[in-house]
Amino acid sequence: MTDMPDTTTTGNPSHDAPGDVVDDAAGYYREGDPIADTKSPDDQPVERRWSERKFSARMANPAKRRTLSVIVVGTGLAGASAAATLGEAGYQVKTFCYQDSPRRAHSIAAQGGINAAKNYKGDGDSVYRLFYDTVKGGDYRSRESNSYRLAEVSVNIIDQAVAQGVPFAREYGGLLDNRSFGGVQVSRTFYARGQTGQQLLIGAYQALERQVAAGTVETFTRHEMLELVVVDDGSGPRTRGIITRDLVTGAIDTHIADAVVLATGGYGNVYYLSTNAMGSNVTASWRAHRKGAFFGNPCYTQIHPTCIPVSGTHQSKLTLMSESLRNDGRIWVPKDPADVTRDPRDIAEEDRDYYLERIYPSFGNLVPRDIASRQAKNMCDEGRGVGPEVEGVRRGVYLDFADAIARLGRPAIEAKYGNLFDMYTRITAEDPYQTPMRVYPAIHYTMGGLWVDYDLQSNLPGLFVAGEANFSDQGANRLGASALMQGLADGYFVLPNTIRDYLADGPFDTVPDDHPAVVEARASVQERIDHFLTVNGTRSVDSYHRELGNIMWEYCGMERSAEGLRKAIDLIRSLRDDFWRNVKVLGDSESLNQSLEKAGRVADFFELGELMCIDALHRRESCGGHFRAESQTEDGEALRHDDTFAFVSAWEFGGESGARELGTPVLHKEDLVYTAIEMKQRSYK
Repeated sequence: MTDMPDTTTTGNPSHDAPGDVVDDAAGYYREGDPIADTKSPDDQPVERRWSERKFSARMANPAKRRTLSVIVVGTGLAGASAAATLGEAGYQVKTFCYQDSPRRAHSIAAQGGINAAKNYKGDGDSVYRLFYDTVKGGDYRSRESNSYRLAEVSVNIIDQAVAQGVPFAREYGGLLDNRSFGGVQVSRTFYARGQTGQQLLIGAYQALERQVAAGTVETFTRHEMLELVVVDDGSGPRTRGIITRDLVTGAIDTHIADAVVLATGGYGNVYYLSTNAMGSNVTASWRAHRKGAFFGNPCYTQIHPTCIPVSGTHQSKLTLMSESLRNDGRIWVPKDPADVTRDPRDIAEEDRDYYLERIYPSFGNLVPRDIASRQAKNMCDEGRGVGPEVEGVRRGVYLDFADAIARLGRPAIEAKYGNLFDMYTRITAEDPYQTPMRVYPAIHYTMGGLWVDYDLQSNLPGLFVAGEANFSDQGANRLGASALMQGLADGYFVLPNTIRDYLADGPFDTVPDDHPAVVEARASVQERIDHFLTVNGTRSVDSYHRELGNIMWEYCGMERSAEGLRKAIDLIRSLRDDFWRNVKVLGDSESLNQSLEKAGRVADFFELGELMCIDALHRRESCGGHFRAESQTEDGEALRHDDTFAFVSAWEFGGESGARELGTPVLHKEDLVYTAIEMKQRSYK
């Protein structure tokens, strides 16, 4: 992974009127009809909308629920909690995951905590403040109704998790403890040392297994969804099932249900190097997109500021260091570039630049992730990066706990962060109790995802999307500790209350195996598999994935420009064409074949990567994690343009020719309207 090239700023054009904005993406897309979220009761005050929607959603009686079936793809926090809750309600549920156990979902890797507006610290927190911080942190590009609901539901998640036995940290008196995360000035993050995701996933997994034992949930492990089954029943398209491949035997199977829920996580692995598990992919979402589901804000990716830096070209993934470390650790670089090779313990206090504390005195080291990431890049671009040189550049800044250890004592730091420090030591062979950690930004979460309405239903009837796989709650930048909150909110409390409105019309007609939609879906899966196994080229799947990732990081990473994005689109198209003609996949399709698995996932990453660049090219503003070089203030901060871009970009698949050439994607815009909050330029100074 290499750093962004130097980009020349073309000035700060005036955006007083929409006509002033040059459409850099003209020719890359077609304009479609506007889209709207019709399920949110926007005529109600924001604090009443969720209660109103729950009351108005239709219901099915317990006897009828036993006749209704739901497929849940993905068994992380969102998927496991949704499947467990739907099973508890009496629906017949099937779950699918490509891991050997739901406990292997990437949710287990989350470290620092989960937000909830309980105000246990008495420091002024509230549901409204969490809502405000979420919308502001997302740079005013998230839905007002969804963000408020997320904050409102957050208070129930902690009670649910405690009842399941999740061992949250507690104060001396036994009360649940809290700490702060970036982008906020209160302590609202509940945590279990640096293992919060693991503990919450175990809780959800136990709830899921209880329903497995009760007979309401059937689990399919080591099964990968490769296609969506969409049936036109005379009233229009309706999602009715999925096509899967058994990753052990290679068997292709059809599974039909009354509704399908995708809870398959984010697509950060399009960058190759990211903090995601290596198996994380976009295939389930992308197969749905190709069948007609709109993809919302694909260019909105989050760069996490505190990851272990790249150490060489041998790496296949990056390791996250929890943002919670910024509570007690201070971030700095040497003031003098000549000091970057010195032992940091020998650099005097007056020769250190605590740049976040200097630039953003109100928030200091707890500024949002996108801001902390860009400033770390700026320090390294100035030649003040630390650590070993990789491809001629030092990419690292110090995260120093010396002051915290002196103030609190080493035992207190060990109690809060001990497992994180141990992990850092194992990976770097350095002791962070003695020497400052070195961290650098890396691809982490993705705010974009399949477009959904207030009910979490996509524009394809019967297809629901939960957790990170949907776009709805986080806007252009996610606050730290809100991923776990959204996943569990969607799974435990939102989806079970909204999917019943759709299922009230079921059960739907049986779909036989010889139905044309099923036959077409199975044939498309088999054709892709056959192609990968017979092309017999000269390059490995991983080599293509790494090259694609380099392109995405260079031109659609922390900083983007029109020139760079156009170049990226050309490079991706050329590389994708070579991939289909020259990839080499060994083995067969009747057994475990990880090279074959990767080939299908990378093929979808190519198409997603192109759409991400087109979306970034079209959005000529700096917003959250999306920083356009052409749109910045005089002091280098992000410059948003609400008069032109206050909308969700919902992209429709443009089709494909027989030569695997992609058609022109269609852009549908959903206007963002705020009634309970004022849109303003973010400031954390």
